[in-house]
Amino acid sequence: MSGRTPDGLDVEFCRSQFPEIGNGWAYLDNAGGSYVPRSVVGRMVSFLTESKNQPWRHTAPGKLSGDRLDAAYASVAALINAERDEIILGPSTTANIHALAQALRPMLRPGDEIVVSQQDHEANRGAWVRLAEFGVTIVEWPIDPVTGLLDTEMLRGLLNERTRLVCVTHVSNVVAAINPVADIARMAHGVGAMVVVDGVAYAGHALVDVKVLGADFYLFSLYKVYGPHQGVLYASRAALRQTRNQKHFFYDSNFTAERLHPAGNQYESVAASHGVADYFDAVYAHHFRDNEPSLHERAKQVFALFAAQEQTLASVLIDGLRALPGVRVLGPQTGDRAVRMPTVAFHVPGRTSKSIAEALGASKCLVAHGHFYAPHCVAAQGIADVDDGVVRISLLHYNTLAEVQGVLAALRGILG
Repeated sequence: MSGRTPDGLDVEFCRSQFPEIGNGWAYLDNAGGSYVPRSVVGRMVSFLTESKNQPWRHTAPGKLSGDRLDAAYASVAALINAERDEIILGPSTTANIHALAQALRPMLRPGDEIVVSQQDHEANRGAWVRLAEFGVTIVEWPIDPVTGLLDTEMLRGLLNERTRLVCVTHVSNVVAAINPVADIARMAHGVGAMVVVDGVAYAGHALVDVKVLGADFYLFSLYKVYGPHQGVLYASRAALRQTRNQKHFFYDSNFTAERLHPAGNQYESVAASHGVADYFDAVYAHHFRDNEPSLHERAKQVFALFAAQEQTLASVLIDGLRALPGVRVLGPQTGDRAVRMPTVAFHVPGRTSKSIAEALGASKCLVAHGHFYAPHCVAAQGIADVDDGVVRISLLHYNTLAEVQGVLAALRGILG
């Protein structure tokens, strides 16, 4: 432990934990996947070289394998304030939502309604829209075409006694506004509906507490939270009682989240997931004197440091983009962390997003362009070429002010 109280995040310490940082590029596509710390890489290597076998407990190698898998599951559950048997680690959030949709289909009847948000990534739309072939009615919750925001009062008017599910993003990967999930859950529960929340664009920036949020199902991707390519699915115990088993028949009476996991665990990736908690603990130990009793509480303080750093960077970026002629920033026009996350999409009429992203690449700024699997969200905001979409600059706590200033300088040159 360093024994010091922080005045702010030690960004250089954080950057030192990631082997890829410092490769000459400003990595500004964190919404597509974060860098991975050495703690995650080390746990994956250790599993593959020391315990690459089935977790059968009757042998020492099997016990080592099983212990590592159990510890990884326990750490991910603790981070989000869930119980071990309320989560699965599956191949991706998209795959997990598809499995969940099939698990919930038997509870739906013709005429039942599912509310889907126009702001959502297709992962939390397509699986539900497909259920229309069974007579389910899909109800669109539209966004404001100017601000890109969802109106919770509009949702109140969409809900009725036929509503069975409300499917919404915690944070859009294009608009980046923080939606009031706890309020949405209370509204949905008030008419007897369940809530499915896509937290992919939220979980890398702020600590998830599934008990406080009150969602029945909450999903996010670990590869956007400094981990391996795994998707986390949380299901409350009450909600699990409404699902049909998606695993082998002998799991039919097993009302844990395991019933939503059609495949087996990807052992080395699951084991490596424990390295995410290791990283948070390393940052905590570097910054704080006292040792909080739980991983969740330690991570809460770490994420507070992350949030302050990210707000500073996002404010500079958004103010800089808004000062450029012709640039339209999507979503909230502020870097205020109470309002949005530091995923910033913008559009320049008369210029293709592809050409801007390529020009930034020539300046060693790694950004992305397109609709980011949210074509309905992009189209609803009046962008005609949905495939070309928008340019997206997405930050995390390990990004620096110099990187933000560098991409803004490059854009000034590109846009004249």
